[in-house]
Amino acid sequence: MKKKSSKIILLMLLSMTIALTGCSGDKAEENSSTITVGIPQDIEDSLDPHKAVAAGTKEVLFNVYEGLVKPDSVGNLNPAIASEYSVSEDGKTYTFKLREGVKFHDGTLLGADDVKYSIERCMDDGSGTALVEAYTNIESVTVPDKTTVVIQLKEEDTEFLAYMTTAIIPASNKTPDTVPIGTGPYRYISRSPQENIVMERFDEYWGEAAQIQNVVFKVIANADTITMNLKGGAVDMYPRVTSAQAAELGDEFTIEEGTMNLVQALYLNHNTEVFQDVRVRQALCYAIDPQEIMQFVSDGKGVEIGSSMFPTFEKYFMKELNDVYNQDLEKAKELLAEAGYPDGFSFTITVPSNYQQHVDTAQILAEEFKQIGVTAQIELIEWDSWLSDVYTDRNYESTVIGVDATSLTARALLERFTSDASGNFVLYRNADYDKAFENAMNATDESEKIKYYKECETILANDAANVYIQDLPQLVAVNKKFAGYEFYPVYVQDISKMYLVEK
Repeated sequence: MKKKSSKIILLMLLSMTIALTGCSGDKAEENSSTITVGIPQDIEDSLDPHKAVAAGTKEVLFNVYEGLVKPDSVGNLNPAIASEYSVSEDGKTYTFKLREGVKFHDGTLLGADDVKYSIERCMDDGSGTALVEAYTNIESVTVPDKTTVVIQLKEEDTEFLAYMTTAIIPASNKTPDTVPIGTGPYRYISRSPQENIVMERFDEYWGEAAQIQNVVFKVIANADTITMNLKGGAVDMYPRVTSAQAAELGDEFTIEEGTMNLVQALYLNHNTEVFQDVRVRQALCYAIDPQEIMQFVSDGKGVEIGSSMFPTFEKYFMKELNDVYNQDLEKAKELLAEAGYPDGFSFTITVPSNYQQHVDTAQILAEEFKQIGVTAQIELIEWDSWLSDVYTDRNYESTVIGVDATSLTARALLERFTSDASGNFVLYRNADYDKAFENAMNATDESEKIKYYKECETILANDAANVYIQDLPQLVAVNKKFAGYEFYPVYVQDISKMYLVEK
């Protein structure tokens, strides 16, 4: 038995520093405070919310941008910059009424033309590519008056409302990649590359004002310094600490527990010759024990998954797929021999070094693969290199990472594995899968759509498209000076809900 690791793993760090002023009751009446939020990497893709692809970027920008609707902590889609909306009987026409007096962070009033601009920008980035795949179904966006936006779909889509969380930006802002301007509870102030991103409370916010005055998202690339930063007071909250780190923090911190809402897997590049043989992929699946991985990496916490869906999406999640490949080392060796690899083979697992939980998982996978004669060499790279080499250029053999849902839809998790999807970084191609996904898109009845989504999940599992592991646990260390932290069913940190408390 391998030596047990007590690390739970952190996917993204969050921390805060404060300066308390007057306090009264449970909440501090004065909130001229600063909260420092630790993040494991700088924003390397884009500050433009329509072009950002990294979950860590979206986690930060959630505080700056809003859409027509906005998710809450229990998964409801509530009106945001739209005060109300209606859907036609045929499900093809969505009419949104905008709130009056909503301001962008530059002080200008939001108008229907800004909404039209933002949606049409995501329909076509100027090169014929949709920035939001679901928007290829939009027939037209019209503005009957300055407070009304009408979106006409080509075909009914029962999940379409979830895509109305897309950020609305001013039509006048031609440089959103460097000058982010949104309508959210916090406005962007500055960015120091590889150091921090600074925000402050937007006092003209249309909704309930944030409690904390200032936010600093601090880049902490070295995961080993998290506890030191917390105990030393440099940061006051960290959303993804290990159990060992949590145990070190003492009574000054509250530890909240949830899950990350990610599909962690060993993602395989299907252009790599050895992984083009389904028997090889199946052998890797038979070689691993997710429960063993969770025990070593996170003291048994986390939730096992057998396909590209996590348990928060309860109506889509198929727990039975966890048993498609229960660990069977002899079966794995037989499949390798049939595929022409009786003595095993070697491959590389490329892992972003700043995500310790993925590094730990890769190390355990390598040990498990040794039992079937397969050698996995681990290559650690920086996050910006992972984005360019793995995600963009597809120049890798395999990687351990967590994939999130960019919206509260099953589509967001499953579409990336269709043959022509721009986000298909594993280059998976399966005609049966494409057909099942197409059927899901064409389904107008929710139960029928769920059926086809589950067919997609089943194909991914049976075809061993990737080596699925778990939805990672999330331990949040919060200095007791703060309260109000909420878990969300999507990958975000909502700082606006937090507040200072009297000690």
